[in-house]
Amino acid sequence: MANLVKQAESQAPGIDPFRTMREWLRWDPFREMAPRLGAIELEGWNPSFEVRENKEGFVFRADVPGVKREDLEVSVVGNRLQIMGKREMEKETKEDTFYAFERSYGSFQRSFTMPDGCDYDHVRTDLADGVLTVVVPKRAEAQAKKIPIGGAATKS
Repeated sequence: MANLVKQAESQAPGIDPFRTMREWLRWDPFREMAPRLGAIELEGWNPSFEVRENKEGFVFRADVPGVKREDLEVSVVGNRLQIMGKREMEKETKEDTFYAFERSYGSFQRSFTMPDGCDYDHVRTDLADGVLTVVVPKRAEAQAKKIPIGGAATKS
């Protein structure tokens, strides 16, 4: 499960301390000792996500190349946005010889805790070029409004 974290915009290009920390937290030292099924690892697959907030709402983008539209599911339970999917391995034949096996397959599930003021009735999703985009708009009353400041000199 992940919570929304606002990143500082003045970072050096190419350095993302949040990505480094996520990779460290995801690392499992015992995975390297786990039994393998041929060349296929028994673990799941975790696509990379990008989460942005703008004045209209929240935009989630996930890299899911090779995932079919029918293998993805987006749902909202309470104030949690859940994105699930799976990428299945292609059929292999006895004539195939693998020299490298670096692609990951399996299912994934990510959950994001959303703040109050989201309009879950108008959530939009799109899958194009291997990128899943989910837009969760804010309700009109939850958007920021500018309030003018009155002057001290009032006429009687």
